[in-house]
Amino acid sequence: MRQRTPYPFPEKIVLAGEFVALEPLSAEHLDDLWAAASRSDRSFDHLRYGPFETRASLSQVVQDLSSRDHQPFWAVRDSGTREVNGWLSLCDVYPQDGAIEIGSIWFSALMQRSRASTEAIFLLMRYALDALGYQRLVWRCSARNAASIGAAQRFGFVHEGVWRQAILIKGHQVDLAWFSILAEEWPARRRAIEAWLRKENFSPDGVALTRLSRDAKSELRCDTV
Repeated sequence: MRQRTPYPFPEKIVLAGEFVALEPLSAEHLDDLWAAASRSDRSFDHLRYGPFETRASLSQVVQDLSSRDHQPFWAVRDSGTREVNGWLSLCDVYPQDGAIEIGSIWFSALMQRSRASTEAIFLLMRYALDALGYQRLVWRCSARNAASIGAAQRFGFVHEGVWRQAILIKGHQVDLAWFSILAEEWPARRRAIEAWLRKENFSPDGVALTRLSRDAKSELRCDTV
């Protein structure tokens, strides 16, 4: 039986994992974010904002993002180094329809293709689909952003289509690729991601022994690298 609507709106709370913690984004994270962003210009290629020439320009964006009541943002703190190296959000929240999106993801070069980035996204997926009970989780990105498309597929999102020239990013009209996971698909996706994140899946130097992949039936699983 589906939950009665409206679904709860996401709260700005701490979401703790084993490798990272998601903290409500605030000006307190600015020092770490400036250190990370100033070394990661290319990581902003597919976002409306960045790269940032000054700490003040980054501060303005952090102030804007952290003050949005309709779109809660989280900073990603590494549990080992205690440094903050990125942010992400839940956006386009439709409590009446049980639909929600994970988006505005920015990870510095230090986080990309890492166990930390995988867990950060997984924590928000779990919050949206398990804790809040939403029925549809969306991932959208520039159709030119091969890394983001690959990440969506890796997490088990299903491609739905492309909106042509849907948004303007840094002076260019950009096609948007849409992906989603439905509530009934989530338990199998969750188990596969949890299996990948287990400590025993990593060598002593932190290299994953398996990879997340999806078969023709859209089942997500861990395969040997």
